[in-house]
Amino acid sequence: MNDFKSPRDFIADHVRDIPRSGIRDFFDIVSTRKDVISLGIGEPDFDTPWHVRESTVFALERGATHYTSNMGLLELRRALSKYVRKTFNVSYDAEKEILITVGVSEALDIALRALLNPGDEVLYHEPCYVSYRADVIFAHGIPLTVNTRMEDGFRLTRAMLEEKITPRTKLLLLNFPNNPTGAILPEADVREIAEFAKKHNLIVITDEIYAEMTYDGRHVSIASMPGMKERTIFLHGFSKAWAMTGFRLGYACAPAEFTEAMMKVHQYTMLCAPTPSQKAAVEALTNPERDIRLMTAEYEKRRNLLVSAFEGMGIPCSRPAGAFYAFPCIRQFGIGSKDFALRLLDEENVAVVPGSAFGECGEGFVRCAYATSMDNLKEALARISRFVGKLKAKSK
Repeated sequence: MNDFKSPRDFIADHVRDIPRSGIRDFFDIVSTRKDVISLGIGEPDFDTPWHVRESTVFALERGATHYTSNMGLLELRRALSKYVRKTFNVSYDAEKEILITVGVSEALDIALRALLNPGDEVLYHEPCYVSYRADVIFAHGIPLTVNTRMEDGFRLTRAMLEEKITPRTKLLLLNFPNNPTGAILPEADVREIAEFAKKHNLIVITDEIYAEMTYDGRHVSIASMPGMKERTIFLHGFSKAWAMTGFRLGYACAPAEFTEAMMKVHQYTMLCAPTPSQKAAVEALTNPERDIRLMTAEYEKRRNLLVSAFEGMGIPCSRPAGAFYAFPCIRQFGIGSKDFALRLLDEENVAVVPGSAFGECGEGFVRCAYATSMDNLKEALARISRFVGKLKAKSK
């Protein structure tokens, strides 16, 4: 007897119950509109540096179209070992402790799958990038959320973590500079959180994809703290600082045992990262400071304009110290973040992301990416100001 009813009946429970990405779901709507100024998707508006693009073309012309080692090109891993040591003050063995992945997204996924047993808890902070909770659930872990607040500059402290940890907690997941808030983790807090991880025997996964985009203060990696390298998986990549989103290239640095475990998952699911992208990354690392410095200086100017404009509108906005996002609070208008974003899109053709996409405590905020030209930014802010003015007039 054929009892087939619907394909939905056969989908795994933990997959079926995960909602679609709040960012991509919203931008499916945006894609149907014309003449929209987007402050939405977190992609640099800069093209990949010319010398990196040229080297990719040259690599293809010379036949760089074959598989690499599962671990990635040794040439690239050696260059990364030098870069990470210089930039983040942590030393990794290029042959055993660095794995090249298809973006940081894959690196996070395989790290969780390599370490979690069903029922293990992962402690992480919200608002956060949309995939963290889903990735934990896909790996059969249990997400354990710590809410950060605008009133504290979205700061994460040891005390906040101590309140949430349980005997079943195995991993701590960090992302600073943060998407979507732009918050950073000051060195004093890094040291305290490192002590917390050691006290509770936790493994730390640290996503530092925006590290080079730190405007206020100095970026400090938790992997560089005493006693932390052996219990930390450091994630980084080329999408943001080098404007190489389409190359889909990231990497994970970790003790050899962790790297080997991640490599197994990578080996059976992805095999290796794209060879032309790996060749491009080698070129990107020849003079990284030059490319990064130019883009970061421009982002900082845009950040200053954005924060000043929101202050002028009377909209509270914690000053982002890193990444390229602002997270203004729109609670005063008495409408949800999704309604605010949809109405702004409908009435003024400006796209922002509802804060609810980044966790429950993101409700009442919207994310504005300033990875767009200064002209676009100025026009978008003028439209937002006009929209906000109408909301205020109606509330009187």
